[in-house]
Amino acid sequence: MEISNNKVVAFNYVLKNKDGEILDNTENEPLHYIHGYGNIIPGLEKALLGKKKDDKFDITIPPEEAYGIRDDANVQKIERAQFEPGVEITEGMRFQSQTEAGMQIFTVIAVDDNLITLDGNHPLAGETLDFSVEVGEIRDATEEEIQHGHVHIPGQEH
Repeated sequence: MEISNNKVVAFNYVLKNKDGEILDNTENEPLHYIHGYGNIIPGLEKALLGKKKDDKFDITIPPEEAYGIRDDANVQKIERAQFEPGVEITEGMRFQSQTEAGMQIFTVIAVDDNLITLDGNHPLAGETLDFSVEVGEIRDATEEEIQHGHVHIPGQEH
């Protein structure tokens, strides 16, 4: 069976940056997704199209096909008073906030007495990503999975 739209795919990967540093991997638990729903980065989804079980490949994905280009307009300074009193804010913290564009994740990149600097870019925005991929199981998505837009794995909440 080949990977195409509405197929549930399980695959393992090792993700490295351009310096060869491992950023992420599936270790012993493959990633599952429904092909064609944009649940993984566009460049990787395109690369998986037409692959079969046990196919192995390496691919380099530019930022435009991964997490996008860094946008300095997504970096902003917020007054400390806008955060709940007594909450310790430290560099590297991440949190969600409702914006005009919907829910967005922000990373704290600097903290001083009065200002907190937040970065709304994805942590891998602007990065060229190198994937080593091995395709595992491929099956037809169920009607329920198609309706929900994600894979249902036995023993996990839907």
